[in-house]
Amino acid sequence: MAEAPRLFDVDRSLTGRFWSLSAAGDDDLRQYALKTGLPDLICRLLLLRGVPCEASAGYLEPRLKDTFPDPSTFKDMDKAAGLLLDAIHEKQNVVVFADYDVDGGTSSALLTRYFRQWGQEIGLYVPDRLLEGYGPSPAAFRHLKEQGADLVVTVDCGAAATEALDEARRIGLPVIVIDHHLMGKELPETAALVNPNRSDDTSGYGHLAAAGVVFVLLAAMNKIARDRGVAPDAGLPDILQWLDLCALGTLCDMSPLENANRAFVRQGLKIMARGQNAGLRALADIAGIGTIESVYHATFMLGPRLNAGGRVGDPWLAAKLLATDHRQEAIELAERLDGLNAERKAVEAMILEQATAQAERLLEANPDVGVLIASGEGWHPGIIGIVAGRLKDRFHLPSIVIGWGEGLGPVAKGSARSVKGVNIGNAISQAAREGMLLTGGGHAMAGGLSVEPDKIGALTDWMVSHMDAFAEERAEALRLEVDGVLSPGAASIELCDQIDALGPFGQGAPQPVFAMRDVRPLSPRIVGHNHVRFIADDGSARLECIYWRAADTEAGQAIMSGQPVHLAGRLKQNEWNGRRRVQFEVADAASATSN
Repeated sequence: MAEAPRLFDVDRSLTGRFWSLSAAGDDDLRQYALKTGLPDLICRLLLLRGVPCEASAGYLEPRLKDTFPDPSTFKDMDKAAGLLLDAIHEKQNVVVFADYDVDGGTSSALLTRYFRQWGQEIGLYVPDRLLEGYGPSPAAFRHLKEQGADLVVTVDCGAAATEALDEARRIGLPVIVIDHHLMGKELPETAALVNPNRSDDTSGYGHLAAAGVVFVLLAAMNKIARDRGVAPDAGLPDILQWLDLCALGTLCDMSPLENANRAFVRQGLKIMARGQNAGLRALADIAGIGTIESVYHATFMLGPRLNAGGRVGDPWLAAKLLATDHRQEAIELAERLDGLNAERKAVEAMILEQATAQAERLLEANPDVGVLIASGEGWHPGIIGIVAGRLKDRFHLPSIVIGWGEGLGPVAKGSARSVKGVNIGNAISQAAREGMLLTGGGHAMAGGLSVEPDKIGALTDWMVSHMDAFAEERAEALRLEVDGVLSPGAASIELCDQIDALGPFGQGAPQPVFAMRDVRPLSPRIVGHNHVRFIADDGSARLECIYWRAADTEAGQAIMSGQPVHLAGRLKQNEWNGRRRVQFEVADAASATSN
């Protein structure tokens, strides 16, 4: 692990992390400021994010016309667009087969709305997480064929469903696959397979979410329709009106906010703020959001509610909500999703409490353990991924959560989340190859598996032994990179406005982290389920702070005691009754007396 100076000498924070101040050379900073004319803070933050001077304008003001992909550079994109236009012209019975998450729901809604502009309604199929699992199955394709489907379009799934696609070909059901997940070199036979991550695709847009790929597909359909000289009576659909769906899928699927994705999200949030999508407007009303205008609203307020149906209830709800134009139907669907989200949170809290206790016992027995595995009968497979993420965030270790039980499927299902530098997908794949699992795989930061419940102990031993080789990577994952040092008095609305100019923030475009030295928490109190609200005082100024999900942690308890601390976190501004306030969202805390 590369050595770096410790900020405020924090070698081990109250969450076990060390802090380092990101470095930007003075000469580089001066040159950047001279060439761009931007404020020093913005120049520093752009430098730290690796944005070259010549790309700074496009980064700060991403425009679709500068970043939108050429659809024809995607393998099979024009072929898929042509087939779908043929289906419209021939009035075929088209069914979209969508994944049950937000990316799948937004993707299906984009296609539904496009077809509707041509005067056609298309069918919808969303698999049940418990009964059918992820993606298309042979049985699902047989069912759609029996129901009279002429063409199926899979969105956010299908690229790896070789057995199901073989069955579709056998029964004479054409399938177009629109996906973005990683896949092997062997390509299944399909009517068309559009995936920027297929081995022979050279478009360079593998970072797109499925909703982004579908949005490009709609552009390709418009282009080919113009070439053919065909259009609905009202003219070709204006796909920009649906950029809110593309942005929502991109954000909720945690796709990196670079190139086209930045423009999708920046411009899509503007569309979202208009509230023209009946489903999003109804869901926002129920969630207590006035205007949907931020990444936070989309990702943390709307996203969990849209995902709730696929996790613990009806997986069709999100896709139906996002596609409807009827206010009353939207309200009814939004209310059902909101209720399911409340149920999801209750189940999550129960599983998280038990899983955290297991993780703490494992760490007490072996403080150097390289992976946390928690399991329980009755733990819902729609929730375990969230809990794995919570464990990873709390303990800064790769975490796997496994559940099984009556009504939850015949075998135990597991979901994994990892820290930077430790490829959990490779570990799971290797465990599957060595016979520890029934199935398993994933990517660097997340994975899934199925295992017989009586093999969980053996899997735990194998995984702990396997992770011993990644001690250096796990140690490096404890680094908290800080962009700058801040005093409470410097946290102003003007500073927040400067920082917000770097947005949108998300995967691959992190929000700046600042540190405050030696502040005393005043008036600490627990709010909500497990959050700590307080005021940071450095003796000359004060700043409102919130520390999410921290009341039962060592850091949260230190703040509740009022002892002096160093804080690291992010600046946010809140608006209430027309008044804007600055708030510091704490990411970590360290004792000021011992560092």
